[in-house]
Amino acid sequence: MKALTIIACSGAVGLAALGVAMATTNPSQVEYEEYAEQRLTEYLKNDICQKTTNFLENLIKSQCETLVDQVTPQMREVLARSSEQQNFVIFSIYRTNLNLSSLIPVYKFETVGAFNNFYTYTAEQQ
Repeated sequence: MKALTIIACSGAVGLAALGVAMATTNPSQVEYEEYAEQRLTEYLKNDICQKTTNFLENLIKSQCETLVDQVTPQMREVLARSSEQQNFVIFSIYRTNLNLSSLIPVYKFETVGAFNNFYTYTAEQQ
């Protein structure tokens, strides 16, 4: 019986320590915005800028990465306005609905933040 009590107490202490560790490493909204900005910048540079095919697009491609770098501060503002955080103390869920204009499709992202990291589990075009 004594061994069972020791195991139960050890488990409770371990679970409490895990909860404290998760609570102290739950990333903030600002950290999420930095993460989302970085991911969006990488996507634009690697997928959009590099996948051009005709002459006009090739002309734009040569300036594409520079243009992306120039609009990065504005991207952060747009991401901040279009994102919401649900804070569950030990982790957070971030939902972003990126709607830039009626000419560009809406994109929806869902990300969980825990242990100072982000894991995007939904990224879809609406």
